[in-house]
Amino acid sequence: MIWANQLIQGLLLGGYYALLACGLSFMFGVMRIINLAHGSLAVVAAYLLYVLAERWEIHPLIGLVAVVPVMALFGWVLHRLVLERSARAGELVPILSTFGLAIVLDNSLFDRFGADTRSLAPYIDTLGYDSWTLPGDIILGKLPLLTFAVAVALLVGLHLLLARTALGRRIRAAAQDPDTAQLVGINARAVYAASTAIAMMTVAVAGAFMAMRATFDPYTGPQQLIFAFEAVVIGGAGSLWGTLVGGIVLGVAQSVGAQIHPQGFLIAGHVVFLVVLLARLYFAHGIRHVFRALRTRLA
Repeated sequence: MIWANQLIQGLLLGGYYALLACGLSFMFGVMRIINLAHGSLAVVAAYLLYVLAERWEIHPLIGLVAVVPVMALFGWVLHRLVLERSARAGELVPILSTFGLAIVLDNSLFDRFGADTRSLAPYIDTLGYDSWTLPGDIILGKLPLLTFAVAVALLVGLHLLLARTALGRRIRAAAQDPDTAQLVGINARAVYAASTAIAMMTVAVAGAFMAMRATFDPYTGPQQLIFAFEAVVIGGAGSLWGTLVGGIVLGVAQSVGAQIHPQGFLIAGHVVFLVVLLARLYFAHGIRHVFRALRTRLA
C-alpha cells in the first residue's frame, strides 16, 4: 500500500507539473519559441496574488480574476515588444531575449520584495493541508487533487479552443504555415500575440498553485522552468495532452525516487528526463538512417 500511495501522490504532483508546463508547451507548439522566462513569470503572478492577499485579504483563487487579465495583457505586450521583433533575427534570438527577461524579472522582484520566502498557504484557510484518507492508508490531499483537476480542465479548455473556435483555427493555421495563413487573410501577428496572452493566462494559474502548495522567492522561477521543460520534453514538445502525460511521468518518478532514497526526489526525475531525451534523439536518428538507406537502395 505504501507504493500505491506513492504512485497516487506522484500522479497528483504530475498534475501540478502539467499545469506549470502547459503554457510553455502551448507557446512552443504555436510559435516554436522556448520561453526561458516562463518560471519567472509564474513567480510574478504569485507575487501579484500575494500583494492582493496581504493588503486586501483577497483569497488567491478569487485574486486570479484580476491577475489573469493582467498577465494576459503582459503577454500581449511581451510578444509585440520582444518576441515578435526578436523572432525576425532568427530562432536563437527569442531564447536569448526571454533569458534576459527572466534575469530582469528575478532581480526586479528581489529589489522590490527582498529575499524572504513567502507563501499563499496562510491565505487559503485549511485547503493547503486538508485531505481524505482512503482504505489502505492512501491519502488524497484536497489541494493536490484540486491542482490536478484544474490542470485537466485547463488542457481541455485549450484543446476545445483550438478545435472548436475561430481563434483556434487561426492559431492552428498560423502554427502550421504563417505565410500561407497570411495569404488567406489571417493576421499571423495578431494570432501570435493572442497565443502569448493565452499562454500567460495559464502561467498566472500555475503561479497561483505554485504559491499555494509551497514557498517562493524572487529566484524560484528557474527551478520551476526546469520542471516545466522536463514535462514538455517527456510528453512531446507542443503536445497539450503529452504535457499531462509528461507531468505525470515526472511526478511519479520523483515520488518513487523519494521513497527509495531521501535525495532521490529530484535525481529520479532528472534521470527519467535524460532517458526519454536520449531515447527520442536515438529514435529520431534511427528513423532518419532507415529512410536514407531506403532512398539509397531505391536509387
